[in-house]
Parts: sequence; C-alpha cells; structure tokens
Amino acid sequence: MVSTTTKPQNITPETTPAEQRVVFHDISWQNYEQILAALGQSRSSRLIYDQGTLEITMPLEEHESATRLIELFIRILVEESGLKIKTMGSTTLNRPDLQRSAEPDNCYYIQNQPKVAGKKVDLNQDPPPDLIVEVDITHTDINKIRFYASMGVPEFWRYNGQILRIYQLQDNQYIEVEKSQTFSRIIKENLYQFLQNCQIDEVQSSKDFRAWLQQETQN
Repeated sequence: MVSTTTKPQNITPETTPAEQRVVFHDISWQNYEQILAALGQSRSSRLIYDQGTLEITMPLEEHESATRLIELFIRILVEESGLKIKTMGSTTLNRPDLQRSAEPDNCYYIQNQPKVAGKKVDLNQDPPPDLIVEVDITHTDINKIRFYASMGVPEFWRYNGQILRIYQLQDNQYIEVEKSQTFSRIIKENLYQFLQNCQIDEVQSSKDFRAWLQQETQN
C-alpha cells in the first residue's frame, strides 16, 4: 500500500509544503535494502524504515532552510563550547537487528566523538549518534520518538517549523525536557531568535550569536 503526505488540510491554498512524503507499507527488510541500493546516494530524498513501513521524504525550501540553520546553530555552539564533533549529516543508520533504518536531517557525535574519530561508523560496534535532529513540518507516519529511542540515541531534537522539542533518553524511553543535556547553557528561545535573525542576514546572525556566546562565557 502506498500513501502520500503533504501539509494538513487546514492550511491556506497558497501555502507551499515544506516537504513531500510517500509512504509504503508492508515492505520487508530485504525489499527496503533493494530500494536503498537502487536509489543510490546521489539523491535529495531521505528514507526512513520502521518495521515494514518505508517513508521517503523530499525536502523543500522551508524544510532545508530550517535544517541547515539548525546545523549552523549547533556548529557554533560546539565551537564556542570547546567541544569536539563528528558530523554525520543524513548518513544511513542501519539497524537490521531492529528492522529499522534512518537518514535523519542532522546527526552528530559529540560526547562520543573520540570513539568514532577518523573512522567509518559501524553501528554493530560503535555507539549511536549522541544527537539527532529532525525537521518535521508536515505529518509523518513514523513514530520517531519510539524509533530513535529504540536505537539508543541519547538526545533527539524535533522542530516543526515553529516549536523545538528536546527529548532525552531515560530508561530506554524519551522524556521531553526544556534544556539540552549537551548544551546546558542554551534555551529554546536562543534557537528561535537565531532562526528569526537569519531570515534577515545569516552571516550577521552567526556573528551576533557567536559574540553573545563569548560574552556569556566571560561572564
């Protein structure tokens, strides 16, 4: 069975969707692997497979803009906090033992960066990414809270175009929290302000945010 997903029906007709989704049901893991191989790596679409359900997302401008700006926000935070990072982007995270696989918008090793530095990550041996970020502005058929918790991802950020929700893994389940465990000094309003300022000037917004972080460190 195939279904497609766009913006909810209560949007105004002139609203452009942030992403387009196609959903396939009753897909075996073997068929998923065949589809993944056939599509190859040179594509803009992202796949997520959850125990028989395959969702293919084609991100559009609103989705991609939010994804890239959140990545910039995190990069500045890491640099100004004196942390290390291994950026994985939308790398395919295969877990055949769970019958799950994802290509998230952004994923990072930060706390566990030393364990994977300079090597190709193998989830059979290496820990999962420390932080995964998903931009889901339209409806998705995948329960990503359950999905990433099952993979053991310690921290999950989910942004719907207006609100950021932060989840931390506790006893194999996600608990929604107000502050990131990775970046404890930062509150959600910092991201909202950064994204708003970037609508006017991304370069100046980055400079201002970096300067603010440096001032906070001195204080």
